[in-house]
Amino acid sequence: MQTLVECVPNFSEGRRPDVIAAIVEAIRTAGGDQAQVLDVSSDADHNRTVVTFVGSPSGASAAAFAGIQRAAELIDLDRHTGAHPRLGASDVVPFIPIRGVSLADCVALARALGERVGRELGLPVYLYEAAATTPERTNLADVRKGEYERLKDELGVNPKRAPDFGPARLGPAGAVIIGARQFLVAYNIYLNTADVAIAEKVARAIRHLSGGLRFVKAKGFLVEGQAQVSMNLTDFARTPIARVQEMVRREAARYGASITRSELVGLIPQQALVDAAQWYLQLDNLTPEMVLENRLAAGAAPEPAAPTAFIAQLAAGTATPGGGAAAAYAGGMAAGLVAMVARLTIDKKKYAAVKDRMLAVLDRAEALRTVLTAGIAEDSAAFEAVMAAFALPKDTDAQVEARTAAIRAAYHVATETPLRAARAAAEVAGLARTATEIGNRNALSDAASGAHLARAALIAAAHNVRINVRELADAPEAAAWLSEVDRLQAEVETVIAAVEANVKAQYSGAA
Repeated sequence: MQTLVECVPNFSEGRRPDVIAAIVEAIRTAGGDQAQVLDVSSDADHNRTVVTFVGSPSGASAAAFAGIQRAAELIDLDRHTGAHPRLGASDVVPFIPIRGVSLADCVALARALGERVGRELGLPVYLYEAAATTPERTNLADVRKGEYERLKDELGVNPKRAPDFGPARLGPAGAVIIGARQFLVAYNIYLNTADVAIAEKVARAIRHLSGGLRFVKAKGFLVEGQAQVSMNLTDFARTPIARVQEMVRREAARYGASITRSELVGLIPQQALVDAAQWYLQLDNLTPEMVLENRLAAGAAPEPAAPTAFIAQLAAGTATPGGGAAAAYAGGMAAGLVAMVARLTIDKKKYAAVKDRMLAVLDRAEALRTVLTAGIAEDSAAFEAVMAAFALPKDTDAQVEARTAAIRAAYHVATETPLRAARAAAEVAGLARTATEIGNRNALSDAASGAHLARAALIAAAHNVRINVRELADAPEAAAWLSEVDRLQAEVETVIAAVEANVKAQYSGAA
């Protein structure tokens, strides 16, 4: 399974096609074959463009950086006007987990990008949502309060406005807000009136901060002569679009207005539309499996792996991916080989007596393959979080204390991540041993290869545990972690000896 991150940067330009095209081209070029632009949505009244792209964590980060850099060169906030609030040329840059990536991974990605933007581009960076370093900066509206103009007056003067990264000074490109969050649906509803006050009243009624629906952020605007209720739906599963639509309809009716049309900004998950169809059509038995395209996709061939891309990333002069990610990759390959041998054994008449045992081996090998494959991105994200923690400001005693705590927390995760890989690799080695004992003899070399790859994965992961645990020598878990990796290595050496004995016996025809 390839890891996939979504990034949805919002740029403060929606009126100059040449500028928008230049920013999008920078994103495409930097992303290369590791990121793909899916959608570009511009609005002249808001003077804003939303770009949606997906890619590997490293590809998405590179593409986002390029977009921020180009926007800073082309957009002057001192000359910018528009209906939508903004703090910078690249106003907000969120990372969203899509596949094989956790929200914690996206937090690490956001913080690493923030540190790079502050250091290389000299832009003030604020972290928000799940990546926020303080509770006061979790909510985007709080970070953006007063917009660019107010930040110009307060930055460098008001300590509460100090950025998480970058200088405490503001240029014409403004600041950048970078974060991590779950999928958000940007959804607007237009009313049959030019009275923006009605849209503002409706927005106040439905948004969570004013006592409305829990996962709705809303504001009223005048767009193309129509009152618009502009919304961000932050959890469509718990506050469905249909419920929002009907509440807007009823609130607008209080003031003699009605809905003329709705629009999406960017992309929407298919499930959100299925949920709306189920509600409006009263299709109580509708499930995702009943959608034709879903059934076709389920039967499609799996995506091809991209080993050359990962190896190229390992060879690059960057700290991630490193040994821990490589350990997880090797462990995933080991589990894949064991699963292959199991499949080549099951349902063969010659091996009917061991079918149940090999089915159990297959199930466990596939579960471990999933864990180890996910661990590739998790290890990189964990170490990027360590680097981001080291880059936190340390100008005051409070900042030093917060930075120290963040470093310890990051190292804790960076130690536990390869430890999980080591545990999984040790278990894979044991499954490989079973495969050499009772598996298809024609795949004996594959089973043995799986065992040795699992051993290599364990040793590599153990080295990463040991080097990271040095920073947590006084932690109560430190001694237990070190003892565990020593024990796992000793156990796997015993397994490897048994595997070699099995192989020798089989090759000699003794078995």
